[in-house]
Amino acid sequence: MLKDPIHTFGSTRFAPSKLYHQQDEKPEPTLQALMLVVTLPCSTMVVRTVNSISLLRSSSPPHPLPFPAFRYHQIRAYQYLQLSRVSIRNPMVFGYHNIKSGRSRSYSIQSFVDTVLEEFEALRRRRTVRASNKSVLTSSKELVEDKLRKQVLQKGLLLEFKKDTDRILLAVVQKPDGRKNWIVSDQNGVSTSIKPQQITYIVPGVDNFNTTEISDFNQRAQNNLDPALLEFAWMELLETNKSVTVEELAEMIFGSAAPVESYCAHLLLSRDELYFTVLDSKGYSSVYGPRSTSQVEEIRRRIVAKEAADKEFEEFLGLLKSAKSMPPRGKPSKCSWKVEDKIWERIESLEAFAIEACKDDNQRNVAGMILKAMGLPKTSSSAVNLLIDIGYFPVHVNLDLLKFSIRTDFPDKILSAAEKLLVESPDPDKDDRIDLTHLKVYAIDVDEADELDDALSATKLQDGRIKVWIHVADASSLVQPGSMIDREALQRGTSVFLPTATYPMFPEKLAMEGMSLKQGTICRAVSISVVLHSDGSIAEYTVNNSIIKPTYMLTYESASELLHLNLEEELELRTLSEAARLRLQWRRGQGAIETGSLEPRIKVQNPDDPEPSIRLYVEDQTDPAMRLVTEMMILCGEALATFGSSNKIPLPYRGQPQSNIDTSAFDHLPEGPVRNSAIVKIMRAAEMDYRKAVRHGILGIPGYVQFTSPIRRYMDLLAHYQVKAFLRGDSVPFTAGQLEGMAASVNMNARIAKKLFGSSLRYWILEYLRRQPKQRKYRALILKFVKDRNATLLLLEVGFQALTWVSIGSHVGDEVEVRVEEAHPRNDVIMLKEVVRMT
Repeated sequence: MLKDPIHTFGSTRFAPSKLYHQQDEKPEPTLQALMLVVTLPCSTMVVRTVNSISLLRSSSPPHPLPFPAFRYHQIRAYQYLQLSRVSIRNPMVFGYHNIKSGRSRSYSIQSFVDTVLEEFEALRRRRTVRASNKSVLTSSKELVEDKLRKQVLQKGLLLEFKKDTDRILLAVVQKPDGRKNWIVSDQNGVSTSIKPQQITYIVPGVDNFNTTEISDFNQRAQNNLDPALLEFAWMELLETNKSVTVEELAEMIFGSAAPVESYCAHLLLSRDELYFTVLDSKGYSSVYGPRSTSQVEEIRRRIVAKEAADKEFEEFLGLLKSAKSMPPRGKPSKCSWKVEDKIWERIESLEAFAIEACKDDNQRNVAGMILKAMGLPKTSSSAVNLLIDIGYFPVHVNLDLLKFSIRTDFPDKILSAAEKLLVESPDPDKDDRIDLTHLKVYAIDVDEADELDDALSATKLQDGRIKVWIHVADASSLVQPGSMIDREALQRGTSVFLPTATYPMFPEKLAMEGMSLKQGTICRAVSISVVLHSDGSIAEYTVNNSIIKPTYMLTYESASELLHLNLEEELELRTLSEAARLRLQWRRGQGAIETGSLEPRIKVQNPDDPEPSIRLYVEDQTDPAMRLVTEMMILCGEALATFGSSNKIPLPYRGQPQSNIDTSAFDHLPEGPVRNSAIVKIMRAAEMDYRKAVRHGILGIPGYVQFTSPIRRYMDLLAHYQVKAFLRGDSVPFTAGQLEGMAASVNMNARIAKKLFGSSLRYWILEYLRRQPKQRKYRALILKFVKDRNATLLLLEVGFQALTWVSIGSHVGDEVEVRVEEAHPRNDVIMLKEVVRMT
């Protein structure tokens, strides 16, 4: 042991032997720590100084690391202050000599510690300031390259390699495997062939390492990892503007570049994201340089921000998990997720991901991060299920409604404008209306119809011919082209009818109270009267503004019942039925093609409940009442097309080619749904003309204009605008070109609404079937064979088509019995199984 060596640090000199009892051979542990603190500022690096003072060595057994007596996290500056409060059993007095002043003073241990710490902190601050003023590392490329050495793989070397993206292992090299690969045995005793690219570090100073010692080696290195060591190395290297290799860093902070120390230094550097950056690499060696103070501070700020963001994210995940665990009726409301911006941004990202409508990569990444953190696959269905589980989505959420951004509400300014119209109730055609309130008027529609925009009347003339009136609600008497409400209707294009709700084209109050036809109330209308020849063709027609007073508001079922009863007092309804029969006969003679089939209708009450009420019924389009209404609507469309063409009014004329359809090719199929289904498959799409009528071959009429639903369809409203202007003697508001331009967006919205209706209807049919008893049997009609015995069936009680295998010997048109094996509405899956009758 050295005898009273004099050590100098800063401006202070002291004799270590003064720091412990004269009779002791070694200093107390407390004093060792004090001496370590005292020594720190004067050393080039902590451990080099400590290792040069043998009296600081511990009396405990040797440890692989050279300085086991102290954990270096005690070296951090803010922790040095704790040493000034160390309890010392025997107060001692010692002296030190100030080189600068030449004066000597005596101090107690406590006051000396305080003085030393103050001087150390001042020195540390000066070093930091000097380091921060340094430029970036100026070591030349040649100096950096000089530090890199080529390491050659050979048997017995200890190395670190990447097993996969998540695992890094230690292993001992065993033998070559081909030209470039090597067989290694890792710490788990597993032999693996690795590529050179997988090697991340070769431990120096090891020639013939034993695989069984890997775990102990790794543990010793892990036990001595302390990122605080890098801060002091960084300060030293930044001040001296030097780079460092792993082994040089080990020498600096541990006083040795032995295998364990070197590997420990490698681990510190490889895990460091704050103080050092790789300047260059060659093979398995790298040279590191200290980052500038400004870079370190910026990284620190980012780390703090990330920690705060991570904490916030964990809190968000806690909210999700808490909401998932709540009972259905106790979950947070949808609006509660929108209160805080950060929470709402994440929920919004999940929702966008669920409906496959992410605005950018950030939304996709946020949603993916949430799903991963919740242990869920990164799929849209996972996002949907998570949003359902937390109560944000109802169990039966309509995803298509969200995907297509359907307008479900009206802005306040539109609602205010609608209220104003109802109050003012202008009627520009008041003086030009004919009074038809004496007619018996039938309004026939589905029972859930909210808007009634057409009604019918009929009588027989003295010559025996039938005269019918098709009364259409005069929506355009309230809404003018180009007005605020008109522009809103144009953007919507159509009312959207779903089993769960109706999203109207006009505000509900305006549509229901101002525009719709109401029983027993005088209503504005546009009435098309048509006199039929005895063969069902049009003899004459008129188009007039009118006022009517609807007599009956009937459902199809009740209208069919009245027709069946054949009541004398309902002569007008029987006359309408007779007119419909004449029209159908005439159209068939003109080449009209039957397409009527069974159509399902569903009404869902309380759709946001987990188990809402579902009411299903099937419409037979050959039903007398449905046939009656259909024929009158077609008659109205033909009369308007003739009227428009005769007066050269630009209108949305609709046609459909028929030239490629030879119905005789389907004569072998049974009449009804089987034949009609086959014909529909080969029909061509409708064609539009905005200048003149074009033949509608499928309907068997010379021209057709949709006119009977101006409250529900914007193209019908456009026809009203044009016809009403002509009746007033004004110029029509739109040219043919303008109509065509508006029709492009309107028809697109109409197609979306049709698709939305179809997907929603199918969902609820599957949900209806899912709830039915498993043993229930359904009658099904074979429409066609797809492949082998796989056939398309029409479930007659449901009006729904699905595929299944049928037994050998079955034919198109046969009726079979099936059961529903599985029905999954969210996945759009249904599995049927034929019930084979036992003979």
